[in-house]
Amino acid sequence: MPAQFLPYGRHLIEEDDIAAVVDVLRHGALTCGPKVAEFEASFAKKIGAAEAVVCSNGTTALHLALVACGVGPGDVAIVPAMTFLATANAVRMCGADVVFADVCSDTGLMTPDTLAEAIARAGNRAKAVLPVHMNGQAGDVAGLRALADNHDLRIVSDCCHALGASYLDGGAPGDGRFEDLGCFSLHPVKSIAMGEGGVVTARDAETAARLRRLRSHGMERGENGWQNPELAFGADGEANPWYYEMQELAYNYRATDLQCALGLSQLGKLDRFVARRAEIADMYDDLLAPLAPGLVPVSKSPTCRSAWHLYPVLIDFEALGRDRSNVMKALASEGVGTQVHYLPVAWQPYYRGLYGDLPLPGAAAYYRRVLSLPIFPAMSDDDVRHVAAVLGSVLSA
Repeated sequence: MPAQFLPYGRHLIEEDDIAAVVDVLRHGALTCGPKVAEFEASFAKKIGAAEAVVCSNGTTALHLALVACGVGPGDVAIVPAMTFLATANAVRMCGADVVFADVCSDTGLMTPDTLAEAIARAGNRAKAVLPVHMNGQAGDVAGLRALADNHDLRIVSDCCHALGASYLDGGAPGDGRFEDLGCFSLHPVKSIAMGEGGVVTARDAETAARLRRLRSHGMERGENGWQNPELAFGADGEANPWYYEMQELAYNYRATDLQCALGLSQLGKLDRFVARRAEIADMYDDLLAPLAPGLVPVSKSPTCRSAWHLYPVLIDFEALGRDRSNVMKALASEGVGTQVHYLPVAWQPYYRGLYGDLPLPGAAAYYRRVLSLPIFPAMSDDDVRHVAAVLGSVLSA
């Protein structure tokens, strides 16, 4: 048994990360300072995006992106049923309705076929689609883009699992090739940690500028955009130094320099972290192969190298005569933490109350079998072997 309990995910903070935050505490601005712009530039370069706008968390990233796309009351946005609450909730935060798309039962990913069916249900109110790169990998993003273009839909990619993923033919989720805007989370269990944090990537400077206004109360400080010249300018015709305008209702979704200093330090380790996650995933593939067909890993995308935010397996609990809850408790007693990602969002009481029960056979089949095993950069090879051995023993008991 490992010396420490192995959760399904955990951040890795090292001494240079701590030093970066301490340096801001000693010498820098705590918020609205230079680390914000520095982090944004570094993140955009790393992803290959034209622009990156940092904000307080992944949920606010999704909300900002949808507002920037003009999603609002009367509109519909299409969300895959298999995702975290935030993807759908951000749509409701805009006052729009959600239409849930089914997913592939072996990957948890929305497909062009399930998107087409959801578009038919959404009708002419559809304004946006939010593909989710579940577990760290992308599916048929080119097919989703083609469908979205055919129906004049904006694409806001939920890349919260996918920082560090890459397409086999070049580029990466969030770089603007297949989406209008990409949204990332820097929660402690994600590819890199910022405490809490989010990023929206955009294709152009104008959209990025609006996102920055939206994250900070809608404040416009650039005099070229001011609408009240009688208040904005002094008798000498120069801009009043204190002046700013709020031209639309917006939010306080800013990230601090403390967060961005940590994010910068962690961003420099992204490749190492993702490479270690891939090594762990390869070990699991080999060690768990004897448990097939009762247990198989989630199918891998043919278009994408996964960031391995999660290592999910699909277990035929019914055929094995096992109860998932009891399996999870037995694993926990041996120091192995697991989780189910996710209960289909359409089944949550709030969404059932809004939209009723929906036939989602792919999401139901995926949910019925899925279990996420521990995967994070600090795991040792012995930790991985321990997880595999305990899982095999529990399933065969």
